[in-house]
Amino acid sequence: MSESLGQPLIVELAEWLSTPAGQYVKQWEQEKINGMVANAFGYHAMQVGLPGWDLLQANRIPYKGRTHSYGDAGCAQPGVALYADPENLPFDGQSIDLLILPHVLECSNSPHQVLREAERVLVPEGRVVISGFNPWSLWGLHERIPGLDPIMPIPAHLQVSLGRLKDWFKLLSFEVDRGHFGCYAPPCETEKWLQRWAFMEPAGDRWWPICGSVYVVSAIKRVACIRLVGPEWKHVKKHVRRRTVVTGRHSGI
Repeated sequence: MSESLGQPLIVELAEWLSTPAGQYVKQWEQEKINGMVANAFGYHAMQVGLPGWDLLQANRIPYKGRTHSYGDAGCAQPGVALYADPENLPFDGQSIDLLILPHVLECSNSPHQVLREAERVLVPEGRVVISGFNPWSLWGLHERIPGLDPIMPIPAHLQVSLGRLKDWFKLLSFEVDRGHFGCYAPPCETEKWLQRWAFMEPAGDRWWPICGSVYVVSAIKRVACIRLVGPEWKHVKKHVRRRTVVTGRHSGI
């Protein structure tokens, strides 16, 4: 996992989520992800990273779990999380029906490898749900201006844009199912100012949807159908003899 000042980014992110700006993002993501996973079915669902935040609560799959890496172990609730490296998941191939990756790609040194692992462990037609910060938002612009204190725990140059993520999906045979941008308020660190900018949410959805500070996207793992080609059997037509019956009238003698 990527580190900043000797501390893994995933830990900084978990701490940031308790701030007013973090709660603003967390509430929006929870609502959107709940809608994405509510009707996802199967046998096994797994959330990778941020185990103290339950993003599977709206899902009805019977076997659900959360994982943590060495960096965010302290964020896990006792007994609810399994240790796992996102870049080398300890699951069999094609064994997971639903996989949640909350901000995992931007906290990893190898985000493409994380996505390859997701493709490996998902069953055909399995679903992956990913959340991340949008580097092309007002918040992302704020991070790029020299001299300003950063408001986000993830530097802008590490954030994975949705366009880039879609390109990776195509390489791995994922098909985007649905997605959302959100959190259109300007960079604010207090709840008071975030409330004042609340009118930006409906306006942003309508006028500048791609400028939301965060996004969530759902994709389906597609597997090409294999058609078995066998020998072509020759159909022999049976020739049936037709008997012609001639009938006529015979006069009496």
